[in-house]
Amino acid sequence: MEEESISATRNIGIMAHIDAGKTTTTERILYYTGKVHRIGEVDEGTATMDWMQQERERGITITSAATTCYWAGHRINIIDTPGHVDFTAEVERSLRILDGTICIFCGVGGVEAQSETVWRQASAYNVPIVSYVNKMDRVGADFHGTIEMMKERLDRIPAPVQMPLGLEDSYRGVIDLVKMKAFSWSGNGDGSSFDEIPIPEDLVAHAEKAREELLEIAGELDERVAEKYVEGIAVNVDEIKFALRIGTIRGKIAPVLCGASVRNKGVQMLLDAVVDYLPSPADLPAIEGVNPETGQREKRRARYEDPFSALVFKVQSDPFAGRLSFIRVYSGKVKARKRFLNTANLRKERANKLLLMHANKRTEVEEVHAGDIAAMVGLKWSSTGDTLCEEEKPILFEKPVFPVPVVSVAVEPKTVKDHPKMGEALQRLADEDPTFRIREESETGQTLISGMGELHLEVLVNRLSREFSVDLNVGRPKVAYRETLRGSARGEGRFEKQTPSGRQFARVELDVRPGGRGSGFSFQDLRTPEVIPDVFVPIIRDGVAESFEAGILAGFEMVDVEIDLVGGAFDQDASSEVAFKAASSMAARNAMEKASPTLLEPIMKLEVTTPEQYVGEIMADLNGRRARVEEIFDRKAGQVIRAMAPIAEMFGYANSLRSLTQGRASYTMEFERYEPVPDDMVEKLVRSLRGF
Repeated sequence: MEEESISATRNIGIMAHIDAGKTTTTERILYYTGKVHRIGEVDEGTATMDWMQQERERGITITSAATTCYWAGHRINIIDTPGHVDFTAEVERSLRILDGTICIFCGVGGVEAQSETVWRQASAYNVPIVSYVNKMDRVGADFHGTIEMMKERLDRIPAPVQMPLGLEDSYRGVIDLVKMKAFSWSGNGDGSSFDEIPIPEDLVAHAEKAREELLEIAGELDERVAEKYVEGIAVNVDEIKFALRIGTIRGKIAPVLCGASVRNKGVQMLLDAVVDYLPSPADLPAIEGVNPETGQREKRRARYEDPFSALVFKVQSDPFAGRLSFIRVYSGKVKARKRFLNTANLRKERANKLLLMHANKRTEVEEVHAGDIAAMVGLKWSSTGDTLCEEEKPILFEKPVFPVPVVSVAVEPKTVKDHPKMGEALQRLADEDPTFRIREESETGQTLISGMGELHLEVLVNRLSREFSVDLNVGRPKVAYRETLRGSARGEGRFEKQTPSGRQFARVELDVRPGGRGSGFSFQDLRTPEVIPDVFVPIIRDGVAESFEAGILAGFEMVDVEIDLVGGAFDQDASSEVAFKAASSMAARNAMEKASPTLLEPIMKLEVTTPEQYVGEIMADLNGRRARVEEIFDRKAGQVIRAMAPIAEMFGYANSLRSLTQGRASYTMEFERYEPVPDDMVEKLVRSLRGF
């Protein structure tokens, strides 16, 4: 019975480009599964999953929301994720714990920029995908054109299991290519009922050709289907579904369906596809981790009898329940108030309450099992990415990796009495959001907050005011630069001081040189023990690492540098950890000064969609922003310009683009990589950053 329960579970996400219809589709899923009794609408601010006030005001999803519903005897745990690139961490951490996902495409826009990004994220975590082409009722909708774009831009074979019955204003249903039946929705009802009708004569030939192509795909995945197909024997529905399911779980194909969610058409078939093609936790390989005691790799299977293990994938402050820790249970089971281990920090934890979530509503349960997505109340030491497990059977899972923040603003409370409140509130937001950082500038004492973009920081500042009653003065956005080296050098640090407790002495010699882009910080010990004893090497490494947290040009983090500890000196009576830490810091800064330091700036991947008549003005504007245009191509929604641009030049771009195109163009922008600032700009930029 328990194994059946796991096999009848689906843990899925819903993801897409902004405004493709994720939340709208989720609302219909909740309605048809009986989870809600009235369909909420994004435009009206009544969507169930967009529960935050800002989400309802802005009409976008900001935070991922979880819920559970039931369809065809299966339990479906759903996470609705944001589409805006500033909130990509919400997608990243959701995909880390999901077993499958629905990727929604706009039938007019096709494969848009953020669609590619979330697809790539899903592929990085080997998450099976079912595709859903939405908005088939819109002018310009093109199902087959979207399929062709999938073939060109995405890494899995699109396998259409449906084709639309009519298009644009005449869109009324779907042709099921597996069953070879047509289904039509009538009128403007809630979509609960639809009719099975014969495939229209003018579409029979198209449907038969599409089914032949589907059988060829199925034949590549299952030899039994291939044999029947070659011999001309009819392949039954279950055999086709089995083959497509195998291909979907292995990441070779993505079944494609279509619909018009806002018109309540196609969502029930999408739910059927979730059950038919996406895996249960039991269908997937056991999750691997490391035993922190032995260092050996171990596995946990999605079974109740295996030791309890779970991953914390999100932390959220709730005004009523307090601090919620969202978990995915991979194996075993755990009861409320039972003690377990956090292997990330080796602390003991216990959950006072276990909750199943429906957006911001909660249902308390006494136990959660393998395959569940739930929330824990009362964890004190656990944060995003931590592993929870039985004390006697420890295991540590790999943490999700999040992108680095690229935009900063200075903040200060409007009143002095709000200063302690501000610090506490900022820390609570940082606990929730791994792409939100806080730091204090040593020279000015200013508090800087950093995030993924202007909208990200705007939302967080708004939350500080609404949820924590902290009103802030906010500075202009700043770029989160990095510093690096262009050359190699040797640096020496000598610390010698007479203190009341005696003489302090240490000398350190370091070689520094540029590392590969994205390599971060690497330290190698090349000294001999008689020069500096082994016991001081970790102290020297820590001293160097701390020095690199603030570079010498403008105080930004120093990255992509290789450091060799090559020599130095110590005194048996006068050397100490304090002395060697100070000497290593002095040596690091001495070497950095001599090794041609420079600045790195965040480069953004930009995609602008515009009517053709505005391409010239947009190109001219981008050239003035130091952007590199990489390609221009046609899409149903208009001309698409893809470019790489430094974020320093892109502040306020939304207003500029609106002005250039009379509000008819749109864009998406996401962080791509760091690149060196042009040599002729470095000195001027450094003077500006230092306030000269």
